[in-house]
Amino acid sequence: MPDITFNGPAGRIEGKYFQAKDPRAPIAVVMHPHPLHGGTMNTKVTYRIYEAFAKCGFSVLRFNFRGVGNSQGEYDNGVGELSDAAAALDWLHAQHPSTSGIWISGFSFGSWIALQLLMRRPDVARFLAVSPPAGMYDFSFLSPCPASGFVMVGDNDEITPSSDIEDLLKKTARQKDVKIHYSKIMGADHFYTEQQEELANKLTQYIMSNLEKAPALSA
Repeated sequence: MPDITFNGPAGRIEGKYFQAKDPRAPIAVVMHPHPLHGGTMNTKVTYRIYEAFAKCGFSVLRFNFRGVGNSQGEYDNGVGELSDAAAALDWLHAQHPSTSGIWISGFSFGSWIALQLLMRRPDVARFLAVSPPAGMYDFSFLSPCPASGFVMVGDNDEITPSSDIEDLLKKTARQKDVKIHYSKIMGADHFYTEQQEELANKLTQYIMSNLEKAPALSA
């Protein structure tokens, strides 16, 4: 997984990149938790998502938002971070113009950014949102949801209660044929401290079971 840098709106952005052997492999971008609360691309859950995509044959990129690690710039309350995410997806897609499909994903704050990017990119096939902070941020933009995806939370999440996410999903309209799969890991806290393997297994299972269902992009 080589270290890479690419140009973002606020300067250089650092990332980790896994390249699949198949040039038409699907691609995925992974976004980390809140920059001001210790979130980085190396957060365990962020890495687990990245690892799951790589194991499933994707070319995948995780990166540090502006002001984190060696990424230039300063925290921008989600506005600049959304621009960073768009730049990351553009970079990855440029490496794989013949990809068979695009997925985006994130953990906590990163899932809030990922879902905003989903609404701006009709070329995205599916999403993964791990512990989206439904009670802390406005997710009203998501309705109607344009693509199918997977939402996960721990039932002992002290930051993102599962009830907040369930309320969000009940209120979220979907476009035709869009399905949002919801999974709750029993006993898990926000960081899945004791359930890392279960987290990884559920992510991998969802990705593998939906690879063929994701609409293919034209070459």
